Amino acid sequence: MTVFFSKKCELALQAVLFLSIQPKGQLFGSGEIAQRMNLPKEFVSKSLQTLTKTGIIGSKKGKTGGFFLAKNPKAVRLIDIVQAIDGLDIFHECVLGFYGCSDENPCPVHNKWGSLRTDTQKMLTEQTLDELRDFTKRKIDSIK
Repeated sequence: MTVFFSKKCELALQAVLFLSIQPKGQLFGSGEIAQRMNLPKEFVSKSLQTLTKTGIIGSKKGKTGGFFLAKNPKAVRLIDIVQAIDGLDIFHECVLGFYGCSDENPCPVHNKWGSLRTDTQKMLTEQTLDELRDFTKRKIDSIK
């Protein structure tokens, strides 16, 4: 698990990246996504259900149903997925959990963490699914 995201968020990011490289409108069940990505089905299913509420992911119910990327990959930033699953508190709260941590009253790692947090938020805000397409395809093709 990463320092930044919950396990649910990590898996949501991976599932959305998977859907982002598929042909437009192609449907995948959560079980198929989980199997192809080597992820736990329960987390994938819950994450995708949450993302359907934001409009990032679409779903079709029924025997031939499944999930698909509902938005143009150029319009979806990684921060959109993080916000939908974990929220953005990580970019505003103390990494060590100290109450009242601020620039005026910093915790022991406040300054170093602040620059890492800022750089991470910037990267997540700037990166779209479309920009990550080639890297995503290579990574997913390497999963066994």
